[in-house]
Amino acid sequence: MRTFIVAAALLALAACGVETATTAATSASIKQREIEEGKKTMQHTRDSIDQALDQGQQRAAKAADQP
Repeated sequence: MRTFIVAAALLALAACGVETATTAATSASIKQREIEEGKKTMQHTRDSIDQALDQGQQRAAKAADQP
């Protein structure tokens, strides 16, 4: 009987460890996706800024060419 109680306690503790490890892995996966989305957003923003700067330079060049 005592062996059964000890085995049950060890099994319960092992299950807690598995749950904790699974939760940590899920959390890490979510954070990784957030980082990737942030990188995509940052690159899109940079592209938009570069495009706006190019358009501004083109307009300035056209304005400078006109008398």
